[in-house]
Amino acid sequence: MAFYQNIFSKRLLQKSVPYFFIVTAILILVFNDFFGDEDGFVVFSLLFFTALTIWLIRWIFIQIKSILRLKKEKKQAELMHLKSQVNPHFFFNTLNNLYGLVEKDPGKAQQLILKLSDMMRYSIYEGQNDWVTLADEITFLENYMDLHRMRYHKEIDVRFDIETEDRNVKIMPLLFIIMVENAFKHGVEKLRRDAFVHIFLKATKQHVDFEIENNFDTEEIDDKAGIGLNNLKQRLELVYLNKYQLEISPTHADIYKIRLRLTL
Repeated sequence: MAFYQNIFSKRLLQKSVPYFFIVTAILILVFNDFFGDEDGFVVFSLLFFTALTIWLIRWIFIQIKSILRLKKEKKQAELMHLKSQVNPHFFFNTLNNLYGLVEKDPGKAQQLILKLSDMMRYSIYEGQNDWVTLADEITFLENYMDLHRMRYHKEIDVRFDIETEDRNVKIMPLLFIIMVENAFKHGVEKLRRDAFVHIFLKATKQHVDFEIENNFDTEEIDDKAGIGLNNLKQRLELVYLNKYQLEISPTHADIYKIRLRLTL
């Protein structure tokens, strides 16, 4: 409906231009006859420039409104495209692992399927929302880490420390998963032993601080590791412009650390 109203307004403005000048010409003749040449010109000039000013203001308003609407639609389209890139390879890899686990350990496979189903539901439905609660995002991350703990056949040190005043604060969905996914994909999966992922999340009503640290094999550096983080940076720019700080730094030769601070 808004689309047709917008078109109608534009067409109305376009059609009003010739009529505006026709009416102006008629007014010139009327005021010249009624008031005389000099008085008629003064009165007409006031009416003309008043009408012209109103017409220009309306035209500018419609143009600005149209530009803002297009920018909003472009932003939403970019954000949806970036969200669609999150997690597809994780789900694919987990399904492959489930295939081999069904015969070996049916009970464990069932648990994995339930957690994977919950994660997929969240990613598909809640992930399309503009905002979710911090509590929902935490649950999503916990399910993700539980899946990894269950599918690995090696000891891994995974810690997730949470310190929050209010878990109902709203944040962008699927905000932390790229950083966590990178820590497992480029760290835990490549290391044969002593792999660790340490995560700390602190939240108040004004700020959210997220830190993640993991070790990695320096001989197994993946050139594509930065794609997910570039995705995250673009989403942060779209949603938290000038309200976030993202620091990525190796603390040692084989340890990777990321800090993200959001202002709510």
